[in-house]
Amino acid sequence: MNAHAPFSFASPDRVVVVGAGVAGLATALRLAPRPVTLVTASPLGLGTATGWAQGGIAAAMGADDAPALHAVDTLAAGAGLSEPDVAERVAAAGPGLVDWLVGLGAPFDRASDGALALGLEAAHSRRRIVRAGGDSTGRLVLETLVRAVAASPSIDVVVASARSLMRDAGGAVAGLVCERDGTVLRLPARAVVLATGGLGALYASTTNPRGALGGGLALAARAGATLRDMEFVQFHPTAIAVGADPMPLATEALRGEGARLVDADGTPIMAGIAGGDLAPRDVVARAIFQAQARGARVFLDCRGALGDRMGTRFPTVAGLCAAAGIDPRREAIPVRPAAHYHMGGVRVDASGASTVPGLFACGEVASTGLHGANRLASNSLLEAMAFAPWIAEAIENAARPGRAEVEPERVRPISDLARIRAVMETRVGVVRDAAGLSDALGDLAPLAQAGCDAALVGLAVAAAALSRRESRGAHWRSDHPDQAPARHTQMTLAQVLAAAETAAFA
Repeated sequence: MNAHAPFSFASPDRVVVVGAGVAGLATALRLAPRPVTLVTASPLGLGTATGWAQGGIAAAMGADDAPALHAVDTLAAGAGLSEPDVAERVAAAGPGLVDWLVGLGAPFDRASDGALALGLEAAHSRRRIVRAGGDSTGRLVLETLVRAVAASPSIDVVVASARSLMRDAGGAVAGLVCERDGTVLRLPARAVVLATGGLGALYASTTNPRGALGGGLALAARAGATLRDMEFVQFHPTAIAVGADPMPLATEALRGEGARLVDADGTPIMAGIAGGDLAPRDVVARAIFQAQARGARVFLDCRGALGDRMGTRFPTVAGLCAAAGIDPRREAIPVRPAAHYHMGGVRVDASGASTVPGLFACGEVASTGLHGANRLASNSLLEAMAFAPWIAEAIENAARPGRAEVEPERVRPISDLARIRAVMETRVGVVRDAAGLSDALGDLAPLAQAGCDAALVGLAVAAAALSRRESRGAHWRSDHPDQAPARHTQMTLAQVLAAAETAAFA
C-alpha cells in the first residue's frame, strides 16, 4: 500500500473509492487485483461510523435460523418500502460474509463450544447478531479490514477531501477532484465508488462522527444522480444523554439482554406498546420523544439484567458511561433519541450502480432497497459487505468513460453548520409537520443555492419529508399520522431546488 500515491494513473482500469469505513474497505478489497485509489478524509481507521458500531453483523448462522427468516424480519422493519428480492439476496449472503471476515482474522466472540456467539436485537426473531469484543464489533471489523488493505499491493491510499466528480462529454463519471494540503488533485478513473457514510451530523443530537454531513450525497446530486427516500432518518432511541457531541451510544443489544427503559420513578416507558423494549427503533424513539415532551426523563436500566456483568459483556458502553461519571451497575443511564442512520441515499440498482454511468455507491450513502423506511438492527455492516463484490463485478463489465471534459462546479466551505444543525433538529427530527418542514426549506434553501453542501443535503431531506404526507417507519408526520399507499420518493438536484422554491411561495 502506498499512502502517498504518485498520481501517475496511467492505468485505464483504475477505480477510485471514496471513503474508508467498512463499505469502502470491503469494496477496495473485492476489486483486487484491479488498481484502486482509496480516498479518505482521515487516516485509515479514524473518522468513520464503522469504528463506532456497537451492535454487530446480522447473519443467519444459528441452527434455528435461515436467511429466509432474516429477510422476513428485514421486510417487516422496512414498513413496506424494503424490496423483497434485495432483502432475500443480502440475507442469503450473510453467512458467507461472516466466513470471509473470519478468514481475514476477525476476532468474533465465541461460545464455550467454539461456535459463534449470537446475540439478539430489536425486531429480530432469532439470535443472529455476530459480535466481536462484546460491543466493539465495528472497531474490530474495521481493524481487520484495514490490515487486509495494508497488505494489498493493488490499493493506494490517499488522505484527501473529495470535492467533486469529473464527467466526460456524455455525462458519465470519469474521475474525482479532491484536495490535499491545499493542493487540488484530479484523479481520472474508470469508475468512482462512493462509500462516504451518512448524514447524521447534520443534526444537533447525533451518534455520528462530526464529518458525517452527507458529502457523498452532495457529490452525487451535483453530478446528476437520483436520490431516493431521503426523508428516512433513523433516530437511535438510546443515545447517552450526558451533553456530549457526538453523543455516545448505548447499543440496543442491552435491551436484548433484558435492560429496560424507565422514567425517573422506574415506570416502564414501553409498557402497553407492541414489542415492548424490543420494538423497532422508530417505535421506541417516538415513545421516548413523547415521554420527554411530557416532561419526563428517560433512563436505560441495566442493573437487574446485567449488573456486575456490564463491564465484561458491554465494555464499550461501560467505558462511555464511566467517562461520563455513570456506573451502570448501580444507576440507570440517561438516554434520548439521536440521529443515527440514514436509510435513504443515492439510488442504486442490484449492482450498486447509480443513475449516472460510472458512479457507484455502497453502504450508508446508497439507497439499495434493503432498509426501506426503517433499518433492521445490525443490517448496515452486512449490506455494505454484501454489495462490495457485486459492485466489483459490475465495474468489470462497465463501459469505460471518455476523457473528463466537464469542469466540476465550485462548492463553498460550510460556514453555517450550527444553524443547519439546529434547523434539522427542531424541524426535521423525530416528529415532523408541514409548518416545520416548510420553515426548514426556507432556512436551508439560500445556503444550498449559495453552494453549501450540508445545507443542500438537509434541504433534500426536508423536501422529501414535506412531500411524504403520511407516517411510515422512521418518518413520522404529526399532521398525517396514517399510512398512504407505499411509494418511494425520488429527486434530482434540480427537483430539490424546485421544491424549495415552490414552498417559499406557498
